[in-house]
Amino acid sequence: MEETFGVIGSGSWATALTKILSDKGYHINWYIRDQKNIEFISEKRHHCKYLQAAKLNVESITMSSDINTVVKVSTLLIFAVPSTYLLSELGELHESLEDKKIVSAVKGFVGEHNCTIAEYFQNHYHISKEKLAVISGPCHAEEVAMQRLTYMTLSSYNTVFSSFLCEVFKTDFINPISSNDVFGLEYAAALKNVYAIAVGIAHGLGYGDNFIAVLVTGSYNEMTKFIETLNPDSERITSKSAYLGDLMVTCYSQFSRNRTFGTMIGQGYGVVSAQMEMMMVAEGYYSCKALYYISQKYNLNLPIVSAVYQILYDQAPLNETFSQLTKTLE
Repeated sequence: MEETFGVIGSGSWATALTKILSDKGYHINWYIRDQKNIEFISEKRHHCKYLQAAKLNVESITMSSDINTVVKVSTLLIFAVPSTYLLSELGELHESLEDKKIVSAVKGFVGEHNCTIAEYFQNHYHISKEKLAVISGPCHAEEVAMQRLTYMTLSSYNTVFSSFLCEVFKTDFINPISSNDVFGLEYAAALKNVYAIAVGIAHGLGYGDNFIAVLVTGSYNEMTKFIETLNPDSERITSKSAYLGDLMVTCYSQFSRNRTFGTMIGQGYGVVSAQMEMMMVAEGYYSCKALYYISQKYNLNLPIVSAVYQILYDQAPLNETFSQLTKTLE
């Protein structure tokens, strides 16, 4: 299976994925919105803002600030933009995606549509399931760029496609795992960001490790309940790294934007103030709204998701909301 790779996005995850593939010898067509960033990377061989210590093999990378140019010359497109910006990026797209293979490295929802990235490409671009795949698992871009051992799950309803992607991404430090649970993994990836915000809020409020361990346990149980209610699958094992592992790393890692965002909220920052100070996107803020609405639609009792939603969107008092939440955990 010969493919021409295109990466859409220029943040830390897009940069890490581009580095993995270009270091392996693949030629990458890379869409970067800002022409100044392209010029900087071409000259300095690293990103001006993200993963600055990661040297890029620019001889194997063709960069463009026109998304249509990258889409036109690529047969396999890896989308690695924050979910909240996906629609604006696609709004500039005129080239057809009909014959393309699509890989989502986005862990979130398409806002107003309340659907995952794969669901959006299926419904709005009529991409067949066989041409869709999802990257998931505990894969913080910072550690991938430092070449620390990482277990990456590549999921597609088409097992030939997921196996191909495993070969593409396999390195001495990337251990790829093939899966066909696209639905479960996309929802797990969105949910864990909300739970990491909850952990951050607890940390910011002064709760200790003992309580946070209980909170993470409750988050895992809640995540499993959500996924199994919406999409029952007797073969799904949510204790695997792509589910539980991703939840844990996002809740505990120093690199977790969502935990950092939650910590700032717990310390008294407003949502806008926290977002401005971070200067990076915490996907869980946007996913929380979609997940809350979905849980209401299916009459699901998700105390942790509900608590985070109430704090972020209803300006519920922090201490009182978490005090009530503690009574639901065990």
